[in-house]
Order: sequence, then C-alpha cells, then structure tokens
Amino acid sequence: MRARNIEIKVASINIPDRALELLPEIEAAEAAATFYIKAGSKADLLGRVFKIALTHPGVAWRGLGAALSLGAWDIKARAYALFYMAEALLVGDWMAQNSLTHLHVHFGGPVATVGMLTSQAWQVPWSVTLHGPDEFFDQDAFYLRQKIESASFILCISDFCKSQVLRVAPAVPTNRLEIVRLGVDCESLRPAESDVEASVEGGFREQTSVSSTAPFHIVCTGRMVAAKGHRVLVEALAALVADGMPFSCTLIGDGPERPDLEQECRRLGIERNVRFLGALAHAPALAEVATADVFVLASFAEGLPVALMEAMALGVPCISTTIAAIPEMIHDRKNGLLLPPANVEALRNALVSLGADRALRQELGKQARLTVESEYNLARNLDRLASVWSRRL
Repeated sequence: MRARNIEIKVASINIPDRALELLPEIEAAEAAATFYIKAGSKADLLGRVFKIALTHPGVAWRGLGAALSLGAWDIKARAYALFYMAEALLVGDWMAQNSLTHLHVHFGGPVATVGMLTSQAWQVPWSVTLHGPDEFFDQDAFYLRQKIESASFILCISDFCKSQVLRVAPAVPTNRLEIVRLGVDCESLRPAESDVEASVEGGFREQTSVSSTAPFHIVCTGRMVAAKGHRVLVEALAALVADGMPFSCTLIGDGPERPDLEQECRRLGIERNVRFLGALAHAPALAEVATADVFVLASFAEGLPVALMEAMALGVPCISTTIAAIPEMIHDRKNGLLLPPANVEALRNALVSLGADRALRQELGKQARLTVESEYNLARNLDRLASVWSRRL
C-alpha cells in the first residue's frame, strides 16, 4: 500500500511472538516501526490509561459508555469490554500524536472491538476487513452487528463474506461494502515443469528429477484444530491403505488436535504413511506443498484459505470442501475437486480418482494456476485495495 502512495502507520495489540532477529528482514523492519499497545509493564500501561483519561475526560466518558453498552448481563464480557476500552484509549492517543485520521482493523474479532471503541471514544472514522468464519458463527459474542453498523465501510474478502454481513445487518447500505479478495505472489510461486519436483526457498525454485515410481503424495497444511477436518482426512487415508493404494501424506501444522491425530494414525495402522512435520516457516512449508501430487484441505469452517491459493499457484491440484467461499475459488472438476464436508467416502474416492489419473491432475493443476493468476493475484488485488482506499479516504 505504501508503494501505491497510501500513507500507513501500524499498531498491534500484542508484541511479536519471537525476537526480531528471528523474523525475515522485511518483517523485522516492519515490527521495529510498529506501535505495540501492550508493550511495557501493567503498571506502566495503567498509568498511561489514567493520564489519557485525565487529559481527555470527554474521550474517556464516551469510551466508558460505549464499553458498558457491550456484554449485556454477562459480567465477564463486560469486564473484557472495559479492558478493550483501555486499549482503545491508548490507540486513539497514538493516532492523535501521529495526526492519523482514519483507523482500519484487518480482522473482525476482539481487535475490531478495540477499533470500534476507539472510533466511538475518540470520534474518528474506522473501517474493518472481515474474513470469517468465527465472527459469523457467534455474531453476538463478537458484537458483529454493532461493528458493521458503526464502520464507515467494510472490506469483504469474498462474496460469501458479503452475504454474511448482509445476513447479520440487512439494513446496512450496500454501498458501504467492498469486495477485495486476498491473493498470493504469482511471481515467486510458480508451477514445476512436468516430471520435476519443485521446491520454494525465498522466492526461488530449485528443480530435481522425480521418480515415476514414487508413491502418490498428499500434502495438507493447516492448524490442527477440529474445524480443519484432519480426522476426516486420516480416515480417508486408512481407506486407501485398505484398498492397497501406495501413498504418502505430509501434514504441516500444529495445534491441540495433533496428539489425538497421531494416536489415531497408529490405531488405524497408517503411521508409516503419514508424516507430522509440525509448524514450519512459510518457505519450508511451501517447499513441501510444491512436492505434492495433490493438496487436501478437508475443512468444516473457513474464510478463504490462502493455503489453497498457494497450492493452486504452484500448479498442485487441490481437493477441498463446499463451504464458505471455497466454491468461489475452486470449481469442481474444472480447476480442482470439491466435496461435501465430513464425507470420508467422497474424499477417499477423490483421492483414488486423482491417484489413478495423472492427466487429470495435470489439467486441474494447470487450470488452478490460471485461476489464481486471474482472480487471486496479489499484485492485482493490492491495486484494487489501493483504489478502494484512495476513493474512500
């Protein structure tokens, strides 16, 4: 956005989860310039909040009133709202010190609650990018209707996302809604040549020969939580073993479901076929995806998965589910395969189909790449985002 002449300063609720020297250079530079709302001791933060309240009593009263309007009779929710209000005072003070006139929040969860309270307390316009799915599932807990109604405009990452906004707040004027899709870097993510295996490292590709006798290779990336559908994938893999189909599967990611998934693989007798790599940095994860014959995401709940876009950009055929915005990106048997969620037999059949048909895999991978180039190209969609900012602000 800065390269497109949009002036941006960045704030974050929390400090980075790792030391700056462990971040990629571009992220470390950004992190060093970011304002961290919760940086410092609790005593320091409390002192800053009280100082702002004394200096700007009107702001503090408006913030307190807005916070107390949230949570209804839920004492815990009201207590959290007061914490969010304190953070909102810090955000607004930072904005005032930097002569910032508009606040944008990139997700619809608690951080957007802080954004909404900042807007109400400091009387500055705000906007939000909504991704889903969590805020769509529990709209009351996320104060989603209030956020939609108070934002000066809302960016939706998909048509499905826009439909959920209108479901929650049907009276919101549609001219306040913008669809700006996510995207991936199509220059650094490129399909391998035929009959080669590709790896991605820092945006460059190395290619090595692949044996035609290598077992069918499946890759799945994603946090190991119930919503990602890993258990359905594991059951489908067990069915492949029962069918006598040779395959290997790599699971990338970590989370609370991982121990149970590893135990389930042992129980089903497929532990030799399945590798658990845990959480990987972005480049190594992409390198693994690039080796796949097929990428699988058996999710039950999503926004619009960037993991699918990356696999498609690499020319890897994808199997996923008919939920949320995924059917906007994957069109069944044209650029991938779509299945009903939680259907083990359908996933097993899809894997058998692609495992037996190399030509189909190649065609689906080719069309997947074309889809990403035309609709989910990061550079093009950043131009679209910049035009929205320029017009709205």
